[in-house]
Amino acid sequence: MRKFQYLCLFLLLLATACSTDAMDDNPAGDPSGNGSPDGGPGYRGAVGESAADLLSGETFSGLSLQLLYVEGMRPTQATVDNFQDFLRERLNKPDGISLTLQEIASPGQDVYSTQDIRELEDEVRTLFSTTDNLAVCGIFLDGSFEGNTESGSVLGIAYRNTSFVVFGETIREFSGQPLAPSTTVLETTVVNHEFGHLLGLVNAGTPLQTQHQDTEHGRHCTAEDCLMYWTAETGEGLVNMISGGNVPSLDAACLQDLQANGGR
Repeated sequence: MRKFQYLCLFLLLLATACSTDAMDDNPAGDPSGNGSPDGGPGYRGAVGESAADLLSGETFSGLSLQLLYVEGMRPTQATVDNFQDFLRERLNKPDGISLTLQEIASPGQDVYSTQDIRELEDEVRTLFSTTDNLAVCGIFLDGSFEGNTESGSVLGIAYRNTSFVVFGETIREFSGQPLAPSTTVLETTVVNHEFGHLLGLVNAGTPLQTQHQDTEHGRHCTAEDCLMYWTAETGEGLVNMISGGNVPSLDAACLQDLQANGGR
């Protein structure tokens, strides 16, 4: 019975946690100071706004990723490797994709709002887009998200056009539970999922080629085995997604959308 309770708790956790996606509470982005300090495009736009630029190599031939983490929340090397593989498979960047990891001081908060995270990024982000290279910032935080409820906890959100956050402490709290996936599997799933939203999935900046948006659950895919699926409350679809410790991949419909918008 205890193992069953742990499984139900975890399923409910990830069912609500893949993303609250700040595109919903910030549809217009944050227009103040939208220009990049390096003269490139702004980084304070809405989620999905830069989808075509991220996918295609026509305007931006390279991509630079700045992953910032507070002490103890550094992503595993396997997570970093998996993330880079995911990007290389999906993006057209002839000048390549680079990634840097940097530790930052913890803000010392137990709970973070989306606005807290935006303000933190403004303070600590040092890598910005230029005329031919696009930059993305990911933050691995301690503490938890203010949107957590008794029935589930948020593991990550995409909150700007080139920004996402992962709640590393929350991931570590649950990845060690019986029947739960490893930290690497959980981290990789969340990072890839949130970047999927930056790429405009589902119907959030990358146009649909076929109807596969789960409108009841926002910007997510209807396919239960897809990375962008919003798991039903029962968690039955999530069991299939994480069975065998495998990170879920994008389904054919999501791939078709990305390819039509300049991706692979």
